Amino acid sequence: MDLKEVAKKALKIEADAIYNLIDRINDQFLKAVDIIYNCKGRLVVTGMGKSGLIGKKIASTFASTGTPSLFLHPAEGVHGDLGMIVKDDVVLAISNSGETDEIVSILPIIKRLGVPLISIVGRVNSTLAKKSDCVLDASVEKEACPLNLAPTASTTAALALGDALAIALLEKRGFKEEDFALFHPSGSLGKRLLLKVSDIYHTGSKVPIVKDRATVTDAILEMSSKGFGCTAIVNDDGVLVGILTDGDLRRGLEKFKDLFIRNVMEIASKNPKTIEEDALAAKALQLMEKHSITTLLIVDENKRPYGIIHLHDILKAGIV
Repeated sequence: MDLKEVAKKALKIEADAIYNLIDRINDQFLKAVDIIYNCKGRLVVTGMGKSGLIGKKIASTFASTGTPSLFLHPAEGVHGDLGMIVKDDVVLAISNSGETDEIVSILPIIKRLGVPLISIVGRVNSTLAKKSDCVLDASVEKEACPLNLAPTASTTAALALGDALAIALLEKRGFKEEDFALFHPSGSLGKRLLLKVSDIYHTGSKVPIVKDRATVTDAILEMSSKGFGCTAIVNDDGVLVGILTDGDLRRGLEKFKDLFIRNVMEIASKNPKTIEEDALAAKALQLMEKHSITTLLIVDENKRPYGIIHLHDILKAGIV
């Protein structure tokens, strides 16, 4: 037995199951989109066994893309959990056979509640399909299981159809990256779109600062004590006039033998890069990458430095 060929055959069967769904994106699909779009409550997804596992994933996808959704276990439903469904909700039921006992048993209650019922089924003439307001055909020619028993291609088709619904609704709602980020504040995308410089920068006494009349030695001591590999340089009015970095020190050593007693401005960079505290941390990262630097200073309207952000702060926050 060539197991590689077995695996390839299974993947082809599942790929064909998804491909065959394309021609079934019809008026029933658009009706389902409209029903969910106009829902004032939540989309309640239900399914038993493997279909239930697919339903949980579909509910999660809907919830993270702008459609409030939850999963209802049908077996628990008949023991009180049907109370999760309220009059403004929509129910999406998933069953390959359309005859799953636990699903069929809750259909009268769903109808009594008067909520719209959408079904994803493998048999469009099943009990579930006949009781539904909208039917999505997820039938497959055969399962990827060689015994044609284990739900494989059928669950893949149901999942893909659920994803297609969620994406269609995402487009219809005009859902943007910023909206997605609100539901994923701990993910890298959410952090890139939500986290600001002010959330992770250092301020107050942590900011390395020396006067423009300081010696290089004074500046090195300030750099060493604050640990950012640089120090801001200000005039007597506190206005930013330069920055001294590790790179400036290396270049200074090549230029001056008496470097440590020289004035800091002799080797400092005169146009330090700055950023606003309300700017996105992702923007700070872009500036650092563009100018090949590891720190940015935050200044007020009078160009007085009061904060600093380091590349490590951004990486630690999980921006990338």
